[in-house]
Amino acid sequence: MNQQKIIITINRECGSGGGEIARLLGQKLGIKVYDRTILECIAKQYNMTVESMDRVKAKNPHWWDDICNFYQQFGSFQSGEKLSSEVTPMALYSAEARLLREVAEKENCIIIGRAGFHIFQKTPGALHLLIIADRDTRINRIATKQELTLNEAAKVVDRIDKERNNFIKHVADVSRFDAHNYDLVLNVTGMMPEKVVSFIEDYIRLKATV
Repeated sequence: MNQQKIIITINRECGSGGGEIARLLGQKLGIKVYDRTILECIAKQYNMTVESMDRVKAKNPHWWDDICNFYQQFGSFQSGEKLSSEVTPMALYSAEARLLREVAEKENCIIIGRAGFHIFQKTPGALHLLIIADRDTRINRIATKQELTLNEAAKVVDRIDKERNNFIKHVADVSRFDAHNYDLVLNVTGMMPEKVVSFIEDYIRLKATV
């Protein structure tokens, strides 16, 4: 019998350090971590930049226009034709979901963001994590990482949180902060990333025995 593949999705608050935790976990487990690399792959198909696609995902267009555009655009995407109309968040989500499912069928993987918890919601054995931290910790982290003032960093945190919230609500119609979406919610305030990774490893082993 084939061993069940490892699929771990990690959602995170901006500035919580969830991306670093995911990459360290990938190193410890010896499996690949996917984040913006998925967007880069899709960006080539859409003839766009990753930055412009991120801006698309942050929008919340009228639902009927989005649905109409989605069917038109996704059909073009499947046939390999270039898109002539505006790309919508739903079209990007569907393209990302398809690529991520293809990846997960072939190999063990850790997925950062990308609505992974929703894409693999019904996948047996998939583990879904949410990494959070208090606001001051997140602001200080962004200020240090991007060399910003605390006020500037606060605006970045608020903007990215809002964009991610809008995207998840738009494509999945759920709140990304609903604990029922996850197997484990971790407040990592004051914790070293290495300690968090060790805790997650222990949790994975515990789940494997259930």
